[in-house]
Amino acid sequence: MTGQPLAGRRIAEVLATSTGGVGTHLRSLLTPLDRAGALVRVCGPAATDELFGFSAAAAFRPVGISGGLDPVADVRAVAALARATRGADLVHAHGLRAGLVAAAARRGTRVPLVLTLHNALQPGGGLRTRVLGRLEAATVRSADLVLAASADLAENALAQGARDVRLAPVSAPPLPPPTRSRAQVRAELGLDDRRPLVVAVGRLHPQKGYDTLLAAAARWAQAPGPTPLTVVAGDGPLEAELTRRIDSERLPVRLLGRRTDVADLLAAADVAVLPSVWEARSLTAQEALRSGTPLVATRVGGVPELVGEAAELVPPGDPVALAERVTAVLTDPERTARLSAAGRAQAAGWPDEAGTAAQLVAVYRELLGAPG
Repeated sequence: MTGQPLAGRRIAEVLATSTGGVGTHLRSLLTPLDRAGALVRVCGPAATDELFGFSAAAAFRPVGISGGLDPVADVRAVAALARATRGADLVHAHGLRAGLVAAAARRGTRVPLVLTLHNALQPGGGLRTRVLGRLEAATVRSADLVLAASADLAENALAQGARDVRLAPVSAPPLPPPTRSRAQVRAELGLDDRRPLVVAVGRLHPQKGYDTLLAAAARWAQAPGPTPLTVVAGDGPLEAELTRRIDSERLPVRLLGRRTDVADLLAAADVAVLPSVWEARSLTAQEALRSGTPLVATRVGGVPELVGEAAELVPPGDPVALAERVTAVLTDPERTARLSAAGRAQAAGWPDEAGTAAQLVAVYRELLGAPG
């Protein structure tokens, strides 16, 4: 087909272990890149293909890039990625871990490297944090172009010496329409009409701030009136720890595991919560506002610029503020209606998947020039 901006260009998309937004975002790009004429290969852990189905839309090359520092595994991953990306015209790494391995794998070549920053390093101390900080800076400087999912990530990349940094908002793919009614979902959860439902969606990981959510739920359990049931859709490394705390403190919280019916849960929810320590352009926040579900979220990272006035924002790590704001939404029908309408209006102004993909195609074309 003539007129394709990336006709015949060989693009390698690279990601490390991902069970959430990064993999979802990358999967949404594959079909538009194919339509633009690109020959795309995805390089990442085999489990990511099983989870996101990359191989249904592109060639997939298994490369064991881990989610944490492991010098021996990293050396193997660099060698494997160098083989997997051989012959590529451009390499695009999604996330710092993927970027670190990709930068080492393409060393000695002139293949352009694009790095998308989806997340920030979490604050901490000690040798490991210092090493990670140096590796982050080196990775950012090695990229020909850094795309940042939020303004704070862009500012940090510039401060670390990145050559070219651009803001590139990540759009959440639209959820499918709900397949069950609000009443059906609530009945399956054992809820009567009076008991509120609070929904959180996201990986069971320290970044998501679920310790704060559980502390807030403990306050709801002690307050007068119907106690909200809080459900969390997601799996992850904190599952056992959170389960023990829920059981030992008899909290009104239920871990649902990884779900494919997030649209149904959000449609049935009285309020959605996002208690994260940090987020760039949260896919969960996008899904909640698009669905018209009132959202209470932490004022961190790119969340304020994403939601504007369409969500209630609280400080991170503050269970009292989170509990009080959620209660305020649950007990004020006018506020609930205002947030629902404002969320849909805010979401209407976000770039959609097509716009996100078109921006990326333009970036690739800029770096590679015209086909042929």
